[in-house]
Amino acid sequence: MSNIVVFGASGQLGQCLKTVANARGLTSIFFPSETDANILDKEALKKIFDTYKPSWCINCAAYTAVDKAEDEIDLARKINKTGAENISELCLEYNSVFIHTSTDFVFRGDKATPLDEEDVAEPINIYGLTKLEGEQAVTNKLKKFFILRTSWLYSEYGNNFVKTMMRLGSERDELKVIADQIGTPTYAMDLAECILNIISNESTAYGLYHYSNEGVASWYDFAKAIFDILGSKIKVLPIKTSEYPTRAERPAYSVMSKAKIKETFNIEIPYWRDSLITCISKL
Repeated sequence: MSNIVVFGASGQLGQCLKTVANARGLTSIFFPSETDANILDKEALKKIFDTYKPSWCINCAAYTAVDKAEDEIDLARKINKTGAENISELCLEYNSVFIHTSTDFVFRGDKATPLDEEDVAEPINIYGLTKLEGEQAVTNKLKKFFILRTSWLYSEYGNNFVKTMMRLGSERDELKVIADQIGTPTYAMDLAECILNIISNESTAYGLYHYSNEGVASWYDFAKAIFDILGSKIKVLPIKTSEYPTRAERPAYSVMSKAKIKETFNIEIPYWRDSLITCISKL
């Protein structure tokens, strides 16, 4: 297989890609450190491209602190937009295929049926806006790209909702969790498998795709499932978004349709609760 380079290797998805690649025995996939592969440093990026001459680049690097982004607009934009633009320019120069990850937060969240790739992206927070600008930077520069929007990502690695709930569950008897924001939890290992399948098939079905696990949940449903699987007796109470104000507004509904990615790549996507059981068993 041709060389693959992963940017954002130390993040949640980057570490999942490394785990899946190791399990598959892939030797031509490289995970340079953030120091060596700073996506805001064009000289450093050029060195990476010169060294590995990648046929495929995967960008997992992102600014994902949704609330902090409201105050750190410039930094969020640099990482989510300019970083994507920098990699795109080098992919064009080196004729590499770019796989870029994005988010369900590009949507306003006022639709009540699953969102497909043709639905209008209209972010309601800075994080979503800068991720959309990153998508546009990729599509403006390249023809050979895959943009994968995902949602509510969790895994054994990094900081995520599952780990937060497990920690809080060990400290408290009762938790209040938002029940009127609806989406789909996504196990980052499943997304990593999907990305490496696209590469191993050397697909040229370029474009924008939605990938999350199957099914629908609120954050309350997600939390309840975590504690049910753990066999925890903690009491989980559903609350409204209005009862837990945050710096950034969140989409009320961001369930994505996976029809396009399933048909194009002939893949089966696991149900979110099944993948959650797998993840918790590893934790």
